[in-house]
Amino acid sequence: MTIGQLHPCIGEVLLTREVLQERVSEVGREIAADYADKQPLVIGTLKGAVVFMSDLVRAMEPTPAGLELDFVRASSYGAGTVSSGKVALTMVGGTDVKGRHVLLVEDIVDSGRTAAALLEHFSAEGAASVKLVSLLSKPSRRAVQCEPDYQCFEIEDKFVVGVGLDYREEYRSLPYIGVLKPECYES
Repeated sequence: MTIGQLHPCIGEVLLTREVLQERVSEVGREIAADYADKQPLVIGTLKGAVVFMSDLVRAMEPTPAGLELDFVRASSYGAGTVSSGKVALTMVGGTDVKGRHVLLVEDIVDSGRTAAALLEHFSAEGAASVKLVSLLSKPSRRAVQCEPDYQCFEIEDKFVVGVGLDYREEYRSLPYIGVLKPECYES
């Protein structure tokens, strides 16, 4: 991919579409094997995890019997670029998690606050098990102990967008993970 093909606010491509597809397929097959007999409830965090979750569940081959999908709206960013430390949580589909094997899908685990709050919530609601899968992980930014059970990529502390990750609702549809140029978000 040449710079001429990039969105003008992208400074570099961190992960190409091809690299992403290959790794998501690997993780999907691993999860499918681990959940083969568990009828998983896959819950994606809105809006960021939607693209990754879609790719991931299609990569879960063979598809675990009884697999269900649902969504939760959770945020610790608001309109900014740094986690606020407070997590707002709203269930969308209303599926009962009691007794279910929940697989929480995150686009990125940064501070860990959002994922930790969701894992705690689903455990408190009586889930049989709760595991976390994340497209990206930034361990250098952790504010709380929260490590994905499955992760596709560990990245450095850069402001990234694409494949569902956004800045002010832009860039989600980019087919790659790109580093946003500072002049595009510092103003």
